[in-house]
Amino acid sequence: MKNHREIHHTPKEIATELQGLLAEAEALISGPEAAHPDGAVDSLRLRFESAQEHLADAYAGARKKLVDGAKSTDAAIRANPYQSLAIALGVGVLLGVLVGRRSK
Repeated sequence: MKNHREIHHTPKEIATELQGLLAEAEALISGPEAAHPDGAVDSLRLRFESAQEHLADAYAGARKKLVDGAKSTDAAIRANPYQSLAIALGVGVLLGVLVGRRSK
């Protein structure tokens, strides 16, 4: 089983890393084969696998936070059903008034 470690990269850093990898891969593909050192493809592959792991870790962390948030929301709604209905009704009325005013 894969070790779950703390996420050290932001989504923006991961996207920047993937863009750099894509640019290097395009340069390798479009350039002459003799112009590339032997380890260039292997190095690119290792960096891609590393970026893929970072992305998987970020996805797992975001998914865990989303599931935890949904569970806590569900627990709060089940603990206070009438207050939850009143809040939902109030938000619905407020949105209806705002949309109604905008359409006039």
